[in-house]
This record gives sequence, C-alpha cells and structure tokens, in this order.
Amino acid sequence: MTGLALGIGIIIMVNIIAAFIFTRVDLTAEKRYSLAPATKKMLKKLNDVIFFKVYLTGDLPPGFQRLSNETREMLDEFRAFTDNIQYEFVDPSDNPNTKDRNDTYRLLVERGLEPTDLRVNKKGASSQLIIFPGAMVSYQGKEIPLKLLMAQLQEDPNKVLNNSIQSLEYNLASAIKNLTTAIKPQIAFIEGQGELSQMETVDFKNSLDNFYSVDRISLNNKITSLAIRLKTDTAHDVLVNKYRAIIIAKPTKPFDERDKFLIDQFIMRGGKVLWLIDPVFASMDSLQKYSTTMGIPNDINLEDMLFNYGVRVNVNLVQDMNALPIPVKTGQIGNQPQFDYFKWYFFPVLMPSISHPVVNGLNAIKTEFLSTLDTVTAAGVKKTYLLKTSHYSRTVKAPALIDLEILKKEPNERIFSKGPFPVAVLLEGQFASAYLHRIPPELAGNLSLGFKPISKTTKMIVIADGDIVKNQFHFSQGYPLPLGYDQYTKQTFGNNDLAMNAINYLCDDSGLISVRSRELKLRMLDSAKVEKQRFFWQLINILLPILLISGLGMVKYHLRKRAYARIFETVKYEKK
Repeated sequence: MTGLALGIGIIIMVNIIAAFIFTRVDLTAEKRYSLAPATKKMLKKLNDVIFFKVYLTGDLPPGFQRLSNETREMLDEFRAFTDNIQYEFVDPSDNPNTKDRNDTYRLLVERGLEPTDLRVNKKGASSQLIIFPGAMVSYQGKEIPLKLLMAQLQEDPNKVLNNSIQSLEYNLASAIKNLTTAIKPQIAFIEGQGELSQMETVDFKNSLDNFYSVDRISLNNKITSLAIRLKTDTAHDVLVNKYRAIIIAKPTKPFDERDKFLIDQFIMRGGKVLWLIDPVFASMDSLQKYSTTMGIPNDINLEDMLFNYGVRVNVNLVQDMNALPIPVKTGQIGNQPQFDYFKWYFFPVLMPSISHPVVNGLNAIKTEFLSTLDTVTAAGVKKTYLLKTSHYSRTVKAPALIDLEILKKEPNERIFSKGPFPVAVLLEGQFASAYLHRIPPELAGNLSLGFKPISKTTKMIVIADGDIVKNQFHFSQGYPLPLGYDQYTKQTFGNNDLAMNAINYLCDDSGLISVRSRELKLRMLDSAKVEKQRFFWQLINILLPILLISGLGMVKYHLRKRAYARIFETVKYEKK
C-alpha cells in the first residue's frame, strides 16, 4: 500500500509541475516534430485566430493520406504553442450531386487552389479522382491559398510526397507570416537599362505582392532613388535604404558609373540584390524566320562590380542534353504545318540537388540561353553554388552560332560530358565597395552623405539567366501565363518557387526560411527485394507466430508436468 500511495503521489506532482512548465520531447532521429525557433516565436506572438481550411481528406491514395495526416499533425504542433490556430479538414468530393461537386471544384480553382487529377485502381476497376492538395488560410478577413503538394518533374512520387512533408512547417508558417505582417517590406525592380518589362514579370510580381510592397524604379543618377535622407544631430544628413532588396532582371543596356555607384552604396548600407544577368544576347525571335541566329556578348558594364563582390559571369552559352523540348516545323499537310518536338540544348532544364533553403525540394527549373559563372577571391564573402547544369553539358563561347540544324543530329555524349557547370551562386558576408578608390567625379560632391567602403553583413544572389523570371504569353490570345509554365510541353517548372525563395532568403530577418533546409529521411522498402522475397516473408509471418505460441505452450506443459510429478513423488514418499 505504501508503494501504491507513493506512485500516485509522484503522478500527481508530475501533473502539477507540467501544468506550470511547458515542455515537449522529440525522440525522432531527424527531430521531425520539433518546430524551428523562428516558428515558435511567430506563433507565440499571434493575437488573433488563424483558420486553416484543408481540402486534403476523404478516400485518398496512401501517399496523399500520409500527407493529410502529416498536415494535421503539424497543425497540432502549432497549436501546442498557441491557442490561435484552428483548422478544419473538408472533402470537396464528398457530394453525390455531380453539378454541385463540379461547382465546388470550380470555386476552389478560382480561389487559387490547384487540383491534382489521379487515376486509381480499386478492385480491378479504374476511376478518376480529383484531389485538392491545399488549404485556404484566413485571418481577420484576409484569405490566401496554400499549396501543400510540391510537384517535381522526373521524381519518384514517394520522394515528391516526402519533400512536400519536409516543406510543411515552412509553408504553413509562411502563410501565417504573410497574413499577419502589418507592414510589408519594400523591394523594387530596377528599370531603365532594357530590363524585363512589367508584363514580362507580372506573375512573379503578383507572387511578391503577397509578402512585399513592390515598386519599379529608374535610378536616373539620383542619390535618393534607393535611399532617403535622415536628419541627424550632426551637421550632415545620412542616407538610409528605402528597400530591403532590389531585383535587376535581364538588363540589355550598359549601366553608367553613377547608377552603379548608387547600387554599390545600397549594398554597402546592407541592401540585398537579386542579379539576373544575361552576358550573351540571344533570341528565339530570329529563329522563327531563319534557321540560324547569333549569340553575341551583351555588355551591360556590370562585370567589374560583380567581380569585386566575388563572382564572374562568363560570356558563353550552355548546351545541355537535359533540355526543354521546342516545337519545330517538320512539314505541311495541306494548309496545316506539322510540328515535332526536339530537345533544344540551349534551353537547359536544371535539377536542384542541394539542401539549401533557396533550392531544397524545388521542381526542375527551365532556362533560356543560359551562361555559366565562377567565383573569385573576395575577402569576407562566403560563396554557395545554388544551381548547376547536368553532367551532360558543354559550353560555347560567344559570339556563337545558334543553328536549328543541331536538332537533326544525334548528340555525341562524349562531347556533352564537360559538366556540371555552376549557373547560380549565393554570396554572403561583408563586401568591399567597388568604388573604394574611384568615386565618379559627378558624385564626389555628395560624399558628405557618407561614403561606405565596407558593407554591413548582407547577401546577394547571382543567376546567369535573366529569363528565369520571365513568364510566357499565350501564343494566340497574348495574355501572360504563370511563371514557370511552358505552354508547349504543358508542364509547370519551379521558376516561380525559385524566384520567391531567393527573395525570401535575401529579405528574411526572422530565420524562417532556414526551415526549408530540413531533411526528413524517406525510409522506403526495397521494392525489388520485397517482390523477390514476398513469399518467404509471408510464410515467416504466418508460421512463426504459430510455432512460437506452440513452442511456448509445449514448454509450459512440460514445466507443469515436471512440477506436478515432483509433488506426486513427495506425497507418495510421505505416505510411506
């Protein structure tokens, strides 16, 4: 009785302590149920209810059921740190009326959720199943769609689902941050040097609008184009950056030294830059009329700045056997031209392969007339290659002849074996000013505003392809298509996610983006071994429990027999 009372007392004391001290223990190897500090901090600051209406439930295939269960568990993890997380799981297909069900589907698409059309087999019969792997997230009258399935081309479905599960914490937390941020950080597209137009980047800009206040500005040699003057107690004003980051998207005209100086000092004051540079000018427009065109060097007068910061963009073009197919006219029947699709080696498709937050788990990236880059020595700057071409790639120096005739020849794998080549790099650290000893004379009189020779700790991303954020336009009706969608192959690539991750990484001060680098191990059975040894393991699973129980029964029988035999002999002896 004393032991029982002591046990009950210990249980009561533990519960009393637990009521005042909140703690959780995650025993998984990869800490899959431990939220990042940035996520916890954000959740604890919530002052109103965030409601998730998740449409991934019902009679789902096993993989999607796993994603649904993991989403519920992640939301429960969020609820452990705040009472302001609520959710509901709804099956949009749970309506016997076909018209009402289709109306529901149409409404969800209009609200921004993407359906997934699956063919499933049940009891020998095949049927179509429409799934909406997403949620609508609402807060104080605002609502945004949330994608839960991270589609990836040429990837095993199990890996796609695992990557989607890996991204759950970031995607859910990012949606919360998006809705609860009162004042959005400001970023700007730079224009005036022939950059991509507003319509050519409209889908990227629309995605940015969810998180940032986005401007388009021309520098025009004005010191205050990227900064504002602040009064101080001293005799001189100081400059403070207007924008968290700027985007330089495919300039085609040279920057003058004064504008370069403004960008340099923006970086010195801690500003971030996404550089999307085409060192070679090449266009498919000429190939619409002629079978050849030229790729010529594109002098935009940024080479010295980028070299100073630690990167050199090479004046060449990449040819890659892992490439995007393009339609090529091969004949004509009557008045109708006939087209076939051929891999166009000048349009490499990049497969992200590292676990960095910018590219982890991304779909393939489509590019157009891609160039390579190299890093160079820059004290205090850390370099990380984000994207590389495939092993089956090579480079062609500019000026380069671009000829459709290469589509008629079988590629020589020996020639296409020079890769991989780096094409995107992240630079982080403290940068030295590119104008340390050569300030433009026109701006020398403004040094009272504070020339900075060394930057604050900051970062920039350089990608050797300006078209990576350019959306296509519908070929007959002319409206802009989603960034990353290719209207010829009908595939959606990961360009939009890459561009958004790049900006989020540059601008993220909370550390939330680091959650994207989390890796959950996919512990899958060897399917070939399972098929080969299926009968053996079925036999083991059936016979082993029977033999084990029978063996234990026999042992127990013999033990009891021996025990009773000993008792019988003792009684018999005593009677004598």
